[in-house]
Amino acid sequence: MIPDHAGVDEICPSPNHTERRDGLRPDMLILHYTGMGTGEAAMRWLCTPESEVSCHYLVHEDGRIVQMVPEERRAWHAGAGSWRGRDDINSRSIGIEIVNVGHGNGYPDFPTAQIDAVTRLCADCVARWAIRPEFVLAHSDVAPARKSDPGEKFPWLQLFSAGIGHTVDPAPLRGGRYFGLGDRGEPVAAYQSLLAAYGYGVPCDGTFDDATRQATVAFQRHFRQERVDGIADASTIETLHRLLTSLPRSPFDPDESATTSA
Repeated sequence: MIPDHAGVDEICPSPNHTERRDGLRPDMLILHYTGMGTGEAAMRWLCTPESEVSCHYLVHEDGRIVQMVPEERRAWHAGAGSWRGRDDINSRSIGIEIVNVGHGNGYPDFPTAQIDAVTRLCADCVARWAIRPEFVLAHSDVAPARKSDPGEKFPWLQLFSAGIGHTVDPAPLRGGRYFGLGDRGEPVAAYQSLLAAYGYGVPCDGTFDDATRQATVAFQRHFRQERVDGIADASTIETLHRLLTSLPRSPFDPDESATTSA
């Protein structure tokens, strides 16, 4: 395998990949954490055929970058999920696994050397594939019911300051009306519509159900990290408004129409 990124330190080929379906090319970048005890254990798992998982890159705590699947191939990193109505995220994305034991094991901070390496890698990927900022996403964004990675400690603002991804300054925490699990009505439907417009796969039926709560948690982990509680408080809703109004183009433009693949 010839490295796609000049900063790759090691090649560790995984057998777990296929062709991208329907001629799709990467237009998303999905960031994960490994959620395992060590980077070496994660590499072994990602290279085991029985695991049926893989990624394009893995980044160790010390900043070493390992390429495991060529970017032109479909790595098996995202599983079932969607973004702006698009499914088969694996065929549409490049997947980067960041070594971190995750929420179930203490969830340590991401080391500076690791984040610096992730930043350089992401910058190269988005430049070569012309990935738009709002399509640099967390695994939890595309699969909020199943995933929590890379989580609320991941420094998205640092990536943004390097020209990667889309974010805004989160609105400050404050009191005021909010929505939570079980609430119903037109204001809830309006909030759901905002989440769906940005990209989250939620129903817009006016019922704050568990899918809406999970999407709210995912949103907070990425964009309003100070408090992650699944409640659509004033800060969460205002931050969501800020994101939508700061997009370079409307998510309702014709070229943003949902597409699917088999």
